[in-house]
Amino acid sequence: MEFKVGVIAGDGIGPEITSQAVKVLDKVADVYGHKFDYTDILMGGASIDACGVPLTDEAIATARSCDSVLMGSIGGNTSTSPWYKLEPSKRPEAGLLGLRKALGLFANLRPAVLYDELKGACPLKEEISDKGFDMLIMRELTGGLYFGERKTVTENGEQKAIDTLTYTETEIRRIAKRGFEAAMKRRKKVTSVDKANVLDSSRLWRKVVNEVSKDFPEVELEHMLVDNCAMQIVRDPAQFDVILTENMFGDILSDEASMVTGSIGMLSSASLNETKLGVYEPSHGSAPDIAGMDIANPIATILSAAMMLRYSFDLEKEADAVDAAVKKVLKDGYRTIDIMSEGKSQVGCRQMGDLIAERITR
Repeated sequence: MEFKVGVIAGDGIGPEITSQAVKVLDKVADVYGHKFDYTDILMGGASIDACGVPLTDEAIATARSCDSVLMGSIGGNTSTSPWYKLEPSKRPEAGLLGLRKALGLFANLRPAVLYDELKGACPLKEEISDKGFDMLIMRELTGGLYFGERKTVTENGEQKAIDTLTYTETEIRRIAKRGFEAAMKRRKKVTSVDKANVLDSSRLWRKVVNEVSKDFPEVELEHMLVDNCAMQIVRDPAQFDVILTENMFGDILSDEASMVTGSIGMLSSASLNETKLGVYEPSHGSAPDIAGMDIANPIATILSAAMMLRYSFDLEKEADAVDAAVKKVLKDGYRTIDIMSEGKSQVGCRQMGDLIAERITR
């Protein structure tokens, strides 16, 4: 089979980690008889430098023409990069928000899995980490506070900032449906996270999620306030299967979940729309301080490529092969510096990509 893949290398360590994911995809193509045609797309700081804006209409059109998009990381050092002297709408992250909106990427899937081989890197107590965990955070991605009306005004001689949190019934219903569908393929439990004791948007969220749950009688549904959920992720992460939540809560909780896996460098993600088109990226940032040093962990990006095989291309066996190769490399004792532990073999970004690619088999 042949697929057209858009590649947004991005900024910082982005080019390094995406090149390793492409290396693994090429090995998948060789082993399973597929062909991946890659098209480079500029976004973020790289696009600002080349085009003056973080996302061009041409980039959006190119992304739409692809079967999926693989992305590295965007942005730079907020205190030193000239990109952050620009107004917010011209900064690198505005390109990412614009791409999500333009492609209708409303569903963000972020798995957080504690591999047996990395339990020693988990910062939680042994009695917690020994149980392991495998959760999927289903985050609504195109609504809520990040996309609401915002402004800064001056009132009575002082500045006042206003950010608006808005959700419609349709936005909530479609992400809830995706959450329950995901749970049906997993352990059939959804934890819907909100702040219904305070926010009207959360009360509507809870009402609609309850309605959607009636179409999935096999799935257990529980509601949890976001502050309690943040506590429970570090107290007993094994209790979670699918965490369903709105944009800002999901942003924060997924980063927390990534750290209890041992490293944010292990957390992949997929952002999907109503079709098979998706944008696949690691959940970590661009880490400009280590760019070009060949020490970045490419596993999150490689696992994101595996999600692309699974969700956009329906290549389940191929996705399983990538997941298995990652586990085999970890079992064989290879580590990048962020997940390094005593007695293991430290490798760089490129070598980690080589090792995983070598282990792709039928």
